[in-house]
Amino acid sequence: MENNMLRVGVFANTHGIAGEIKVYPTTDDVERFKKLKKVYLDTGKELLEWEITNVKFFKNMVILKFKGINNINDIEKYKGKDLYITREQAVPLEEDEYFLCDVIGSLVVTEDGMELGVVKEVLQTGANDVYVVEDQEKKEILLPVIKDCILDIDFEHKIVKAHLMPGLID
Repeated sequence: MENNMLRVGVFANTHGIAGEIKVYPTTDDVERFKKLKKVYLDTGKELLEWEITNVKFFKNMVILKFKGINNINDIEKYKGKDLYITREQAVPLEEDEYFLCDVIGSLVVTEDGMELGVVKEVLQTGANDVYVVEDQEKKEILLPVIKDCILDIDFEHKIVKAHLMPGLID
């Protein structure tokens, strides 16, 4: 996926027979769907641009209606696909905030320059995020995203500088 696209949800299921869909949101702020005018669906081959005409909320899901899609048969085939927005459509970030996708793929080095591996995933635990770092032997190192452990993130060069706290590596 292009670097300027951010995933906001997954098409979980259809809703009724009039072409509405249930979306599992992958964004921190589900209310943001009210402000969105369009989303992009990744078919695996192309990005389809869909104009949003109605937004409702039901339990943990967002229900979307799109312009020109009025039948379940027109949309059912895209179930399970991801929905994206452009970075320009994204909510403004506060200081020290970033999009998780911007850290994934970054090289992690210790403060003395030792390479630990690459950030493969970010776990959101509630208390703090945890970077899942895969080393050259494909072993995972879990680094808590706290000031004592993650010293600096250089997004331009995709490098995370980390302090290895006692007990993080066997």
